[in-house]
Amino acid sequence: MRVGFVASFGTAEQVVDMAVEAEEHGWDGWFTWDGVDVAGMPSWDPWALLAAAAVRTRRITLGAMVFALPRRRPWVVAKQAVTVDHLSGGRLVLPVGVGIADDGAVAAVPAERRTLRERAELLDDDLAVLAQAFTGGPVQHEGTHLRVDGMRFDPRPVPRPDGRTHVPVWPVAAFPSDRSMGRAVRWDGVVPQLRGAAPDQEMTAADVEAVVAWVRAHRAPDAGPFDVVVQGVLPDDPGAARDRVQALAGAGATWFVDSRWDPATATPAALLDRLRRGRPDA
Repeated sequence: MRVGFVASFGTAEQVVDMAVEAEEHGWDGWFTWDGVDVAGMPSWDPWALLAAAAVRTRRITLGAMVFALPRRRPWVVAKQAVTVDHLSGGRLVLPVGVGIADDGAVAAVPAERRTLRERAELLDDDLAVLAQAFTGGPVQHEGTHLRVDGMRFDPRPVPRPDGRTHVPVWPVAAFPSDRSMGRAVRWDGVVPQLRGAAPDQEMTAADVEAVVAWVRAHRAPDAGPFDVVVQGVLPDDPGAARDRVQALAGAGATWFVDSRWDPATATPAALLDRLRRGRPDA
């Protein structure tokens, strides 16, 4: 299983430096995050940070947890993604979701995009446009909220060693929602969240086993690689951290992303200290 880290707090320079530290200390992925107006959480533009991290690293996977597509234009996202993908030599992934209602940027968009259902509809439109954009187009899409007629994209993403010719997309999905999970299995991975659970409730190995079983039952065996991406906070004790990662890997998770969102404890110094201790099973 691969292990990544969210650089959640710090100056722009500190956050990019964390990508270098993550690579030097054996982590598999570095992630920023996508927010505009979230109380108590100063934020930077994720695409600018990703571009800077792309040219300062050589190995690790890069992304953001998670891109709020419904408040973005998918054709702009496609161009930003391909640019970072080429800067990084094909190391970008796209975790995507509907965005959180606590972000003032969600309330600022037109009223028809504010409800969860309508943001989910727009997410489906966005993903349909991205799918065609990554082929180079022309994009022909008549959706619930978006219409695109003939837009073309050049260049295309960097081809992957596994044969994929698009940037891997990991939708967030509420488990066991058929609609939400069904969206994810059409793509390259899932960032599962337990439906109705508290925001800070982490997935257990049994939860992951249930997600993996659902994916196997609903995704064609020859559909290509598929990631199950679990978020949480690694225990401070090295042995406990190693046990958690190994238990999730045994249940079928392919990624664990250490995600620390409490500004009182996830200070830049604390984040750097955790990064420098390395991934727990290294």
